[in-house]
Amino acid sequence: MRAGTLTVTSKDGTKIAYSKVGRGPVVVLVLGALNSKKSGDSLAKLLASRFTVISYDRRGRGESTDTVPYAPQREVEDLRALIDEIGEPVFLYGHSSGAALALEAAIKLGKQVTKLAIYEAPYGLDADARKAAKEYDRLLKKLLASGRKGDAVALFVRFVGVSDKQVQALRRMAMWQGLEALAPTLAYDSDILGEGHSLPAALLAGITTPTLVMHGGAGAPSMRDAAQAISEAIPKAQFRTLAGQKHGVSAKVLAPVLADFFA
Repeated sequence: MRAGTLTVTSKDGTKIAYSKVGRGPVVVLVLGALNSKKSGDSLAKLLASRFTVISYDRRGRGESTDTVPYAPQREVEDLRALIDEIGEPVFLYGHSSGAALALEAAIKLGKQVTKLAIYEAPYGLDADARKAAKEYDRLLKKLLASGRKGDAVALFVRFVGVSDKQVQALRRMAMWQGLEALAPTLAYDSDILGEGHSLPAALLAGITTPTLVMHGGAGAPSMRDAAQAISEAIPKAQFRTLAGQKHGVSAKVLAPVLADFFA
């Protein structure tokens, strides 16, 4: 493990690796598909002067282990174990599919989560989007079952809007091998978003945690619409557009927004 990496054991025995930086109230970063805890380093450093920032490898990623069979509830248990280890309530920030996990955690963990901020949870709002998500899920799991990890990653990046030409370029890059190693967890992200990646209206209506729902002003209209729908469904939600941002939001833009909300 990297120097400074800590571990906690989840309910089912899975070892969850995490890093901690800074001092002050605790912010836990819950990242999305094909990310490890290292992906949160830039944001963590920017928040560290005011907060203790926890970035962790979700199960099956980076230095964390994995346990089958998978269920989204296991990932909520991972967060519960992490928060219990920290020993105090936390703020949660979730990005993309990590935002969907953070929303579920806010319900299941209750007062252990004092504020919640999410960025671009990729729910599908219309019938066409839900149909496409179901087909993606079917093909993804078929590819993974046959060991075609590279094709599974390619399917995912095409699904999120990357062109075939860009996919071919990515396959030639050194980072591709690392993405293939994370491929099995793409099924986890799809499961967290639910069947057809449909907006979980009943779940959202039950969230009482103060919540900031964000999207990027230069991003996909579908992300804006999903963020709007989420903010309208959660009783104590604020809606915010981050001007000029896309799905890969800049840590320099995001950090002050989170710092103000979590203050």
